[in-house]
Amino acid sequence: MKNMISMNLQTLRKTNQYTQEDVAEKIAVSRQAVAKWESGESLPDMNKCIALAALYNISLDTLVNGTETAGMALPPKGKHVFGTVIVGERGQIVIPKKAREVFQINPGDSLMILGDENQGGLALIDANRFISQFEFLKQSLGDADQTTKDNESED
Repeated sequence: MKNMISMNLQTLRKTNQYTQEDVAEKIAVSRQAVAKWESGESLPDMNKCIALAALYNISLDTLVNGTETAGMALPPKGKHVFGTVIVGERGQIVIPKKAREVFQINPGDSLMILGDENQGGLALIDANRFISQFEFLKQSLGDADQTTKDNESED
């Protein structure tokens, strides 16, 4: 665990273009303490881990257990890299277990597949949540349209 935290602290500091002095100042410790954490000589206490996670906008779990994935930096808090999947002959994929757990995806759930040709990617979202956003928008637009009609009839 000591090596994982030290590696993550080095990666995060360099990714954010901070010096050891910058980090030390931001979380109220000495530069030597930051150097010892990064070398694996010692570990930050829980309060300092919380401060470091906040500084880098990541979860404590990512700070302690996170690893770089395919050269990508540690993801910010609330963002995830779940790995890769293989597309089957008929286009099917298996959503990684951790992704299903984090986003509470269960057998039989309906997912909306969105795509962006410019970004070259796909996204999955709970179909009911996606549709409810449009219902809200549709209702809001309907209310605005009715207000416009009411204002026009008053003139």
